[in-house]
Amino acid sequence: MTDKRDYYEVLGIDKSADDDKIKKAYRQMAKKYHPDMNPGDKDAESKFKEVNEAYAVLSDPEKKQIYDQYGHDGLDPTSGAGQGFGGFGGGFGGMDFGDIFGSFFGGGSRGERRNAPRRGDDITYRVTVTFEEAAFGCSKTVEYKRIETCSECSGKGAKNANDVETCSRCKGSGTVTVTQRTMFGMMQSQKTCDSCKGRGKIIKNPCGNCRGTGNVKVLKKLDVNIPAGVDEGGRICLRGQGNAGINGGGYGDLYIIVSLRPHDIFERNGNDLYCEIPVSYAELTLGAELDIPTLSGTVKYTIPEGTQSGTQFVIKGKGVVYYNTKNYGNLYFTVVMETPKNLSSEAKEALRKFDTLCKTSNYSKKQRFAEKITNLFKKK
Repeated sequence: MTDKRDYYEVLGIDKSADDDKIKKAYRQMAKKYHPDMNPGDKDAESKFKEVNEAYAVLSDPEKKQIYDQYGHDGLDPTSGAGQGFGGFGGGFGGMDFGDIFGSFFGGGSRGERRNAPRRGDDITYRVTVTFEEAAFGCSKTVEYKRIETCSECSGKGAKNANDVETCSRCKGSGTVTVTQRTMFGMMQSQKTCDSCKGRGKIIKNPCGNCRGTGNVKVLKKLDVNIPAGVDEGGRICLRGQGNAGINGGGYGDLYIIVSLRPHDIFERNGNDLYCEIPVSYAELTLGAELDIPTLSGTVKYTIPEGTQSGTQFVIKGKGVVYYNTKNYGNLYFTVVMETPKNLSSEAKEALRKFDTLCKTSNYSKKQRFAEKITNLFKKK
């Protein structure tokens, strides 16, 4: 038996590995080399058998102790070194491979109850509100379909309690054990019981309302409170308003996803509001008191003389309230000069005179820029 590889090396672990590490390593290696997952690898079958053989020994405390003391010879009944356990074709010591392969071959763990109570699914519902409704909060009535426990049979699925019997084949577990003979010995796995379809019970006289399922689909109407300050994509969770569970499990949740309609004036970033205010050249030049819109009305704001187009100002506390607090974001507005069109000849002449007066009375940035251009060409 000297041609056999060390079992610890086969599983990629050291001798100090505990049971959990041995089992975890085996799962990984068995999945890696399983013939069904490696149809083109000629060596996969032999490697898979080697992995199973290593696990059969290292997962058994008695075999592991003998192997640690005598090596492979200790397991050979003809060597006389140890007690010997014969070959590995007889089922690997009666291990239940349904538990090992369940995670990647679709089988269930041994003892798993398919008819155990399971929580119902969550439901997502999208509701659209106006900009102001999101800012100040509102109430919305939503209608959606959900699965509820049948009111006529209280979820039993039968007209009377006496019409429900425990499945005789799976004894109420919802699963049955299947034993197969393979090249590695007898292997056991679990599958859903064919007789009761995994429910663990047989209904002799089904409820006419739910047809034996215990659940019915209904149209649910619900008033939902949209809190002030909610933003685009905000999620509101209503506990227990989702679908009914299975086998007596609790209800899932309803998630309300909020969408905001765009606003004609404002844009929102978090709890701050932004907008542009059109102003005239005279207002920018001389300064002016402006009416600034907010979500709760207009406020007066004075911009100083000589304000440049594109300047941004802030009004603190005029944004959107922070959820579940009394604090508010800010309102940022940008003044943008509106250039007049279709001026009369009189207005044009007055504007030219005004421009001339500005040049003679104020050394402007435009004049300084013109001088720089002149000096640039003088150098050349």
